[in-house]
Amino acid sequence: MDYLTYAYLQRGREADADHIVGQLQAMGSLLAGDFKVGYAATAMPVRIAIERQRWSDAAAIEPLPGSAPHVAAIAYWARALGHAHTGHAELATLDAAQIEACEAQARAHGDDYWAAQIGVLTREARAWSAAAAGRADEAVALLRAAADTEDSLEKLPVTPGPIVPAREQLGSLLLELHRPAEALRELTQALRDAPGRLAGLDAAEHAAEAAGDESAAASYRKLLTS
Repeated sequence: MDYLTYAYLQRGREADADHIVGQLQAMGSLLAGDFKVGYAATAMPVRIAIERQRWSDAAAIEPLPGSAPHVAAIAYWARALGHAHTGHAELATLDAAQIEACEAQARAHGDDYWAAQIGVLTREARAWSAAAAGRADEAVALLRAAADTEDSLEKLPVTPGPIVPAREQLGSLLLELHRPAEALRELTQALRDAPGRLAGLDAAEHAAEAAGDESAAASYRKLLTS
């Protein structure tokens, strides 16, 4: 169901994605402590909110009771982005602190892999909080560090990828900051690592247009309509 939700969102079939999440919500109580169940049940509504930039919905997401630290961190990450994009930098900072607590909990359990993954989410949350507070250089530095770390981490073959790649977020932030040439470089790299992401293609097209690179813009426009 989670993979199907993601696929529908990447194809622009938003009503179908909503239908799958509606099926999830109709199931009632779920075993959030089971990683596969807890992750999917957390990720699906997060995907809907973040991919469609429904920031108020993202800010309202709560971790499921009994979630593992690396699953709860995803919910707090969504809240941080939601709060940051609705102008509540201080609330996003509090969400980032919750993610850091999840990271500490994972490390205390000797789970260095997930602690490192959660650390990426922490930097992303703090970056968007900084951006909301007007600290653009800090935000860019934090997201660049998150992207570089994410690129360096070995991904377990049975685990899913990030909800939104850190480098795609960096490109989106640079675009918001009216730095389209830099944004295009980051988004181009993000799309090499995560091909076909709808939000990444859309951001790359806008960055290319703003940077005056009509050839790249046309290429991304073609991919968006294919």
